[in-house]
Amino acid sequence: MTTIVVIAKEPVPGRVKTRLTPPFTPEEAAELAEAALADTLRTVAAAPASRRVLVLDGSPGPWLPPAFDVLPQCAGGLDERLAEAFDGCTGPTLLIGMDTPQVTPDLLTVDFDGCDAWFGPADDGGFWALGLAEPDPRLLRGVPMSTPATGAVQRQRLVAAGLRVRDLPRLRDVDTAADAHAVAALAPRGRFAKRLAQCPASGR
Repeated sequence: MTTIVVIAKEPVPGRVKTRLTPPFTPEEAAELAEAALADTLRTVAAAPASRRVLVLDGSPGPWLPPAFDVLPQCAGGLDERLAEAFDGCTGPTLLIGMDTPQVTPDLLTVDFDGCDAWFGPADDGGFWALGLAEPDPRLLRGVPMSTPATGAVQRQRLVAAGLRVRDLPRLRDVDTAADAHAVAALAPRGRFAKRLAQCPASGR
C-alpha cells in the first residue's frame, strides 16, 4: 500500500496564502489556508494508505487528525523540500500539497501496478500531486518551482528518467480569490467552502 505525504505550512497570518490579500485580510487568508489544510488532511485520512505523513513548516494545530506522522520541512527551495519529503519515505509514495481542498479519496487511491509514477497537473502550470513507486529525491532537485512551466519540466524529468508515467486529473490550486471561489464551488460541503462563505470579502 502507498504512503501519502502532505507538504504544508502552518496557517499563520502573513505567512500563508499571501496572494489572497487583498481582498481578504491576512487573518482571513490564514483561516482559509487552515480550512484547506483540514479538508486535505481529512481526505488523506479517508484514503487507503500504509502511512500518512505531514511534512510541516511550523507547528501542528487542532486541525491535525490522528494517525499522521509529523516531520519538519528542511531548509532550502521548494524543490529541495519536496525532494527531502520523498527521501524520508520508502516504497510507493504519493505527495500532495495543501492547496487543493477539493481532492477526494478516490483521486488519492493510486495503483503503481504497470507504472512507476503518477503526475497530477495543476491549472496554473504546476502540479498538485506526484507519486513515485520508488522515491528518488534526485527527480525533484533542480526543477524550477512556482513557474508556469514547473509541471511540464517535472513531468519531463520523470519521462527522461525512463519512468512509466500516468496522469491524474488536472486540478485547480487555491492561490487567488478567483481560485478560492472556483474551488469552493467544486466542494461546497467542505470546511474550505464554509469558511469562504463567512468572509466578508467573499461577497465583493
